[in-house]
Amino acid sequence: MQAIIRQQLELPGLPSASGIEIVGSVAYVIGDDSPFLYCLDARTLGITDRVPLFETTQFDTGRIPKMRKPDLECLTTLTAPTGETGLLICGSGATEQREIGFWVTFSAAGAARVQPLALGGLYAALRGALPAGIPLNLEAVAASATELLLFQRTVGAAGGNLLYRLSLGAAWAFIWGHTAQVPAFGVQDYTLPTIDGQPAGFSGASIFQEQLFITATVEDTLDPVADGAVLGSFVGVLDLAAPPGTAATLTRLQWPDGRPYRGKVESLAVRQQIGPGQWEAVLVTDDDAGGSTAVVVELRV
Repeated sequence: MQAIIRQQLELPGLPSASGIEIVGSVAYVIGDDSPFLYCLDARTLGITDRVPLFETTQFDTGRIPKMRKPDLECLTTLTAPTGETGLLICGSGATEQREIGFWVTFSAAGAARVQPLALGGLYAALRGALPAGIPLNLEAVAASATELLLFQRTVGAAGGNLLYRLSLGAAWAFIWGHTAQVPAFGVQDYTLPTIDGQPAGFSGASIFQEQLFITATVEDTLDPVADGAVLGSFVGVLDLAAPPGTAATLTRLQWPDGRPYRGKVESLAVRQQIGPGQWEAVLVTDDDAGGSTAVVVELRV
């Protein structure tokens, strides 16, 4: 497997990119300290619009302060049991103010409708499956026709990288308050590669043509809130049928000359399949200082 960078673009005016999803001709991007959903041209990756998700007075510097931000890390498109298709956006759950989410739909004319979601009840259930003392820290979400997949990134050795698997219908009914029954879920743990002895952690996920593509980043930190030095990032495919503890199929992101890429990849979306076992994906990165880039990658499996 190889993941070769073909292009890197700055995303001015878009702070701390944390999630990307491509729907038709639009690439939607969120930032973990921004109140907006950004709309980009999927080809040029230029920003064409931004949709306000919530009101805040904390964005005057261009970034919501770390201890006040909702930490929106998870973004996916899905078709709800009601038949409505939209974007699900979720906070990481690492602190109380990060237990919020949004459901965004668009009219035929392109007008956005944003509905806030309270995720505290769901997150409490997910938190209960973690070892004692390990905080919830969701970094990615993906959805199939039947399942909602949430990815836990645990910093340090304990707790590992976990995948929560929920029935989409049951999770949807609970999130919207149609039932008080907490959805049952399965938990799978995966072994991810290391760099200089530091383990990688889940950072992004996206389903394309029924394959689950993921990103993972190695960051030298033991705190799910505080940032650390970034050592590198991985891209690959996750096998949902693999037994617990299976090593994920990942490759380190690199430049065409073989040098490892040392940016902090936060998420990915596959733009197109370009050949047998070959895909073109767009990754977004966050430099922990407010800057964001988009990286176009050729992935060969």
